[in-house]
Amino acid sequence: MMTLIGVAISVAFFYSSATVFVIVGKDFFWELATLVDVMLLGHWIEAKSILGASRALEELIKIMPTTAHLIKNGQITEVPISSLKKDDLVLVKPGEKIPSDGVVFEGDSYVNEALLTGESKPIHKQANNKAIGGSINGDGILKIRIEKTGEETYLSQVITLVKQAQASKSRTQDLANRAAALLFYAALSSGIITYIAWFLLGQVDIGLERAVTVLVIACPHALGLAIPLVVALSTSITAKSGILIRDRKAFETTKDINAVVFDKTGTLTEGKFGVSDVISFLPEKELLEYASGIELNSEHIIAKAIVEYANKKNVEIPEVSSFSAIPGKGAKGIVKEKEVFIGGPKLLEELKIIIKDTKILELQKQGKTVVFAVVENKLAGAFALSDKVREVSKQAIKQLKENGIKVYMLTGDAKEVAASVSKELGIDEFFAEVLPDQKSDKIKLLQEKGLKVAMVGDGVNDAPALVTADVGIAIGAGTDVAIESADIILVKNDPRDVIKIASLSKKTYSKMVQNLWWAAGYNILAIPLAAGVLYNYGIIINPAIGALLMSLSTVIVAINSQTLRKYEN
Repeated sequence: MMTLIGVAISVAFFYSSATVFVIVGKDFFWELATLVDVMLLGHWIEAKSILGASRALEELIKIMPTTAHLIKNGQITEVPISSLKKDDLVLVKPGEKIPSDGVVFEGDSYVNEALLTGESKPIHKQANNKAIGGSINGDGILKIRIEKTGEETYLSQVITLVKQAQASKSRTQDLANRAAALLFYAALSSGIITYIAWFLLGQVDIGLERAVTVLVIACPHALGLAIPLVVALSTSITAKSGILIRDRKAFETTKDINAVVFDKTGTLTEGKFGVSDVISFLPEKELLEYASGIELNSEHIIAKAIVEYANKKNVEIPEVSSFSAIPGKGAKGIVKEKEVFIGGPKLLEELKIIIKDTKILELQKQGKTVVFAVVENKLAGAFALSDKVREVSKQAIKQLKENGIKVYMLTGDAKEVAASVSKELGIDEFFAEVLPDQKSDKIKLLQEKGLKVAMVGDGVNDAPALVTADVGIAIGAGTDVAIESADIILVKNDPRDVIKIASLSKKTYSKMVQNLWWAAGYNILAIPLAAGVLYNYGIIINPAIGALLMSLSTVIVAINSQTLRKYEN
């Protein structure tokens, strides 16, 4: 990058020295001193501007506390973080930072993880909940059993990933490097041609001054910073938002994505059974009392879902007597002095009850699990259970479609279930009854149609599809950031972050292009002016002004890169 400056200063110095000791001519010592001063000033301003690019990573490193309150043999002692070991028990007081990754052993509090995962709301933590080192404890007191220390911790893995991504080259960086090399040869050639032209006109002094100015003004220093600055900033910004980039080229490709394929379970849905519909032929509260009264005595996953639903509706669950399970069919008991049966279709067959309600029949067609409540030998209502669709999934798919991106869903579930979820979310197309090893074939099928595909999955059974896709996005990674099959890792289980990635990718690329124009575009006008094409009109750029313009282009690139910070939240 500094070859042109080195050549310019050397030529000016040795020629000026020659005019003192050997030949007759005009020296450039004053211009040379001014040039060096302006160059140094430019470098200082540039360094000050660039410093901000690495600060985001420094802030991540500073998040970790330096000491911890270790509980040992009933005594609490303050120890350095570096001395903590797995299974150590530490005390975290209100307002303090959690010293390392672990599990809450005792206590109840809200923890702020915003700086680590981008989750704006404080997270409620109680016994057996995971805690991330560096997050800030709220008003409660927590005792935490340490699980990970040193380089194993979530924050250490994030910092490693950020460093790797910042060090990795992007396609645009390769373009900038080629442009810098091309500009170097163009400037050197222009400098030589300028000198020869003025020499032939008999203006040796002017020719030398013009040649030096051309070399100085065309220095591709700004080009060398145009891309790395944006890379450093964008990688740090995404990390603070809970988006970890493992492959810069994949991140750049995200801007061109026109199809997103989501895994269903745990990505678009909650990944757990829940009540999705209630059809009641009694007041709903009364139906819930009868059903939850029976199901409270059962450990079955369906029973737990119904009890959980009743609790959400603030239903007071009554006591049950004469409870008994009906193997393979359901359960029965006496609730509020009435005989109540809860079970599936086989129970209705045994009780000789025929389903006529069209809503119930429709729910069964959708592939949902339907459980019936029978009170005093009459059908009192039904509960439809399914893997519940997450509200954020609806928002994510709506936004993707508004941006002109096609949305597909992959699932191993039956077609009826897939069709129901797909319809609810407004998904363009779905692939059902797909085994994990067949998912990559579906991605290839879309790619063969000319689509640029991003695959969003949990990073476990979706690994082949994540690798096959143009961009593989692992969602809901939590504290496990070492997912080898993914290009991008989302810490939070929020599909809306896919839109955020695409948006950041476009803005990052836009900044890169802007920087390239600022860094090299001004040379289209500057080099001819430096060469002296308007000399006869009194428009002259001397070497010092040339150095100022070159430094200014570098500073503009640095400041323009910093504007990415407005996308931090």
